[in-house]
Amino acid sequence: MSSIGKEARDWTISIIVAVVLAFFIRQFLVELYIVDGPSMRPTLLSEERLVVNKLVYRTRAPEKGEILVFQYPRNPERDFIKRVIATPGDTIEIQNGDVYVNGELLHETYILEKTRGSFPKTTVPEGTIFVMGDNRNNSEDSRFADVGFVPYNLVKGKAMIVFWPFSQIKTLP
Repeated sequence: MSSIGKEARDWTISIIVAVVLAFFIRQFLVELYIVDGPSMRPTLLSEERLVVNKLVYRTRAPEKGEILVFQYPRNPERDFIKRVIATPGDTIEIQNGDVYVNGELLHETYILEKTRGSFPKTTVPEGTIFVMGDNRNNSEDSRFADVGFVPYNLVKGKAMIVFWPFSQIKTLP
């Protein structure tokens, strides 16, 4: 085999390995997302880029306070990013702008303003989570029938890092 043929074969193998590794990483470990819209302000701003850990929820369930990406139940082509407020078995209720989980007032330093409206006392079903945006009055979330309780199988991963713009690099809770 000529040296040109050997070099071409080596390049081809390297490219195939890189493509397979990139596919594996994106499919099972991490994925990059762009925040689209104001529903998570002030925590996340529109056009910020995130690293989302896709592996973490294969080993455990989402926990309260975590920010995650999930498929919109009405259109699996769309992804939403929200904060977990309540988990299976918890009761959730919103009265006079205050959110109560299991009868206790949720102290939320991350929200933009108090929540308008109310939500009746409801128990989160098994295998689902209740999510809300941090910009409560501009968020399509579990309070509304289009989203509702999010089944675990629609959860794509946990938002871990804001990496763009570089001036706003930060880790998320």
